[in-house]
Amino acid sequence: MRNNKTCILVADDEKEICDILHLLLTGDGYEVVVAANGSEAVRLSAEDIDLYILDVNMPEISGFMAGAEIRRQYDAPIIFLTAYSSESDKVMGFSVGADDYLVKPFSNVELLMRVKAILRRGARKGMDVEDGGNSKQLQLQDLVLDLDSQSVFRNGEQISLTYTEFKILELLVKQRKKIFSLDRIYQAVWEEDAVSDSAIMMHIKNLRKKLGDNSREPKYIKTAWGRGYYVD
Repeated sequence: MRNNKTCILVADDEKEICDILHLLLTGDGYEVVVAANGSEAVRLSAEDIDLYILDVNMPEISGFMAGAEIRRQYDAPIIFLTAYSSESDKVMGFSVGADDYLVKPFSNVELLMRVKAILRRGARKGMDVEDGGNSKQLQLQDLVLDLDSQSVFRNGEQISLTYTEFKILELLVKQRKKIFSLDRIYQAVWEEDAVSDSAIMMHIKNLRKKLGDNSREPKYIKTAWGRGYYVD
């Protein structure tokens, strides 16, 4: 929070896009910090920024590099903006800690929906930690999910997951053997109707990679072909 408002940092080397996002977000009640490139985004990053919206293709350092550097210091969610929609670009974005990914051109309504959904999840995470009390844990084979700290451990070593990845894994583990479609996973995590199946698929793919799960012979997250995902 900054000036008692939710604070969003927007970084894009196209001034017109920055101006549009600034107008859109301030009009919706947010405090907005604008950066002209990736280096400036890293320099302006701070503890009181609640969300980062980073263009991928920026001079000096890319949005991916800026996001990775910001993620080393802060846990605030990151949305990447890009003109490219290939799977490799999305995997790269999620691998550096992205919470969402929007392909240009996007509608103003869609952007605000994504922003509100991500900030709502972040607020809920804070409440979950504050309501901690006794440590609550879930076990999945050799994985331990600590619900208070939103962390996953294997043999005492922490596996670094984004908040979104953790919530997907928690959902599946809490309701073992129940098959969740992409739409149902989206609705459970984002708390709204699905707008992007590809986002969930990328999160599942990245989650499996971090857990060392082979999609052809998965140990943790199983695929019910044509239906969705589940854990035993």
